Amino acid sequence: MKTLTTALLFVTAIGAAQAQVQVNPQMGLTYQHLTDAPKGTSFKGAVGWQLGADLRFGDRLFFQPGAFFGRNATMVSQDNGETTAIEDNLVRTTLKLKALAGYRIIDSYNFDLRFMAGPTYDVLLSADDKDDKIGWNKGDFNSGSFNVDAGLGFDFGYFTLEPSASFGLSRAFSNAEGLKDIDSKYITYALTIGVNFGNDDK
Repeated sequence: MKTLTTALLFVTAIGAAQAQVQVNPQMGLTYQHLTDAPKGTSFKGAVGWQLGADLRFGDRLFFQPGAFFGRNATMVSQDNGETTAIEDNLVRTTLKLKALAGYRIIDSYNFDLRFMAGPTYDVLLSADDKDDKIGWNKGDFNSGSFNVDAGLGFDFGYFTLEPSASFGLSRAFSNAEGLKDIDSKYITYALTIGVNFGNDDK
């Protein structure tokens, strides 16, 4: 049994070594918006950033899991009939976990064009309003958000460029009193650049 197990592990290791696998670390900018602002409040998207990596398994058809650490911001304005509106920058730190699948529309030695889509999940690590004017914190938000993501990948040899969009399916705010009727969801646009390690043209 031990010999058989060793042989199976050896064959698996050879298969993994010869598989078409790419590692793609990336960094870039995000623009996150909150939908459905409550009465007396307005949301305006702001620029944030993200840093992480994808893996790609396969050739023409591929599976693309990944994880990204990011900081997203939204400008919040509140005017409850007063002469002066309150404005503050709401900042959220998240860990985005991806499980995308894709297809290489163009698959050549020097250039690839990829389309990918699938579910993602944003784990909320922290949330605070920068100047403490609104008074929202992490407890006022859901601990995570399920999303549907879609994007394009442009591979130029070792370098890659990816514009993408993420559409939130979960409510952004928690069910706490005063927030449970706010049905806001996240919509996030991103543009990343990265480096490809590995060969998909074997």
